Amino acid sequence: MKAKLLLFGFISGLVGSFVGMMIFFGIYSHSDQNADKHDLVMDYYNSHNQKTESNATPVLFGMNEPAGTLDFTMAADKGMPAVVHVKTQYNQPNYTLYDFMFGTTPRYSTPVMSSGSGVIISDDGYIVTNNHVIENAEIIEIILNNKKSYTAKLVGRDAATDIALLKIDAENLPFINYGNSDDIKIGEWVLAIGNPFNLTSTVTAGIVSAKARNINIMSDNMAIESFIQTDAAVNPGNSGGALINTKGELIGINTAIASKTGSFIGYSFAIPVNIVRKIVADLVEFGEVQRAYLGLDMIDLDAQIAKKLEIEDIEGVYVAGVWTDGAGEKAGVQVGDIIMAVNSSVVNSNSELLEHLSRYRPGDEVSLLMKRGLMPRKVTVKLQNKYGDTGLVKSQSIDALGAKFEPVSDYDKNRLRIKAGIQVTDVVAGKFAVNGIQKGFIIVRVNNTYVNSVEDMMTIMQNSDGGLYIEGIYPNGKTAYYGVKL
Repeated sequence: MKAKLLLFGFISGLVGSFVGMMIFFGIYSHSDQNADKHDLVMDYYNSHNQKTESNATPVLFGMNEPAGTLDFTMAADKGMPAVVHVKTQYNQPNYTLYDFMFGTTPRYSTPVMSSGSGVIISDDGYIVTNNHVIENAEIIEIILNNKKSYTAKLVGRDAATDIALLKIDAENLPFINYGNSDDIKIGEWVLAIGNPFNLTSTVTAGIVSAKARNINIMSDNMAIESFIQTDAAVNPGNSGGALINTKGELIGINTAIASKTGSFIGYSFAIPVNIVRKIVADLVEFGEVQRAYLGLDMIDLDAQIAKKLEIEDIEGVYVAGVWTDGAGEKAGVQVGDIIMAVNSSVVNSNSELLEHLSRYRPGDEVSLLMKRGLMPRKVTVKLQNKYGDTGLVKSQSIDALGAKFEPVSDYDKNRLRIKAGIQVTDVVAGKFAVNGIQKGFIIVRVNNTYVNSVEDMMTIMQNSDGGLYIEGIYPNGKTAYYGVKL
């Protein structure tokens, strides 16, 4: 029995020693693995420190606090105080069958209110917004970021670019400096600031995803669409607000979204500030935009058109038509020429070309780099107004009608097949607005008499027995007839 106990103790000792050795070597092996891991971590941090010393941006993958982050706070601090809330109101006439039958002014109306955004561009109260934000407005209220409220005056507006300029009676206001929209790059970070859904002073971030984008959203037949496309979230109420770069500079006015629902689903569009700058300067100086024309019909080139026209290189803008006595014809431009650049700025689409032209006035000269066949050449073109000369255009107003007018160009007369007419360039609160006559309408005859000038219109009004029967046509070819009671 004693021998058995001694044998059991001996075997237990051997097993215990063996287990102890296994544990010892296991721990040693595990310590070696930890040492290897420690060496790997040290190697990583040593290489990380070396990268930091070489000014590389450190990023610690898997860590909760990355060392390199984007910071938009400075840009937002600069931009937010200069973005305002624009609230408008106008009265919508309630027409009855009697009014339609006898051409009378409706006795009742319903107030219609809407809102958008605007951007202060000077410390003395000039504010840029979209034309569609204030269109038809009889009352325009501006609410600043500090909640102060002002009534704004409309300085001028331009439907072709969807820009309007307002003025409030205030001084020492915060404003945003102009940037340069030509300098922005695809992939660059930008901020959109506005008042979506009446959520005041909302800031969203995104990148520039395209430039010179034409989305065919404007109805004006002379519309200039060369939008900056971004993926910064923009919704109803953002219209007229600021698109700024990370320096806090204004690079665009937010205008539209691509959506099937009416709300943001991925892309928004802004008018480049280089267009805005020129429109604002014209509105301040002349009260209306002085638009310059090449006198050419131009189309974008794509693979299908290039193949049909037997053009090898798909670049530039194709000249499909030349206006008689236009600026292009006088400079020697011909159908079939391809415009490659305007004043050294390369253009590959009609929208890009129009964007560059929008910065000039009638009488200015531009240099065109063109290609005819395989031969490149440069020509200098003296730009014209839409009437075919180089003078500045000035509309005339008839306050009794609440409208401004200008003569119809020969181009529009030929296109619409009319032999007379004056065009409505603006409609404010008044008899035209009440009767639904819209901006762009061309008055051909009034009380069965052809009209070629504002003076003709005034003479007819003086000889009228209290009413005007107006016949005319819109730029899209739609004819219309209105009865206006004086």
